[in-house]
Amino acid sequence: MTDVYTRLPRGVLALVALVAVSAVGAALVSQHVFDMKPCPWCIFQRVVFLAIALAAFIGWISKPRGITVASATAVLLLALGGVAAAVFQNRVAALDSSCALTFADRFLFATGLESSLPYLFQVTATCMEAASYRLLGLPFEVWSGLLFVLIALAAALVLRGTLAPPRGQR
Repeated sequence: MTDVYTRLPRGVLALVALVAVSAVGAALVSQHVFDMKPCPWCIFQRVVFLAIALAAFIGWISKPRGITVASATAVLLLALGGVAAAVFQNRVAALDSSCALTFADRFLFATGLESSLPYLFQVTATCMEAASYRLLGLPFEVWSGLLFVLIALAAALVLRGTLAPPRGQR
């Protein structure tokens, strides 16, 4: 029975990594196939999804319980940051015609991501322009925010299952 308690959280982390990478893949298809131009906050959320994927992948491949806990904690914190970024994009940045010099814009400039990997991280729209793109009537940042919420819930469940003692030992 203890084997389930060690393998299940790692399996959930593997799924989280796959979902996060898939979100970035969907964003790239939207950009490069359907010509939906990303703003700084769109790109910043890609970075957060990739960081989540990396943290979840580390938790998946590592067997020690402490690494699983650290990984799930990192995933939870990153997902909450992603929720904050999506809400900020929707409520503040989407109303600004430039959204230049916001945190996302400064982060991308400071890290050099935009110039080093333009296919993945190049900003080609303002936040107001990017807000016009919709999927099933909702802006993309709303979908992104909902996915961050689901990832945060998965990480919280992993933490709950990993930190709680098995049922027979309570």
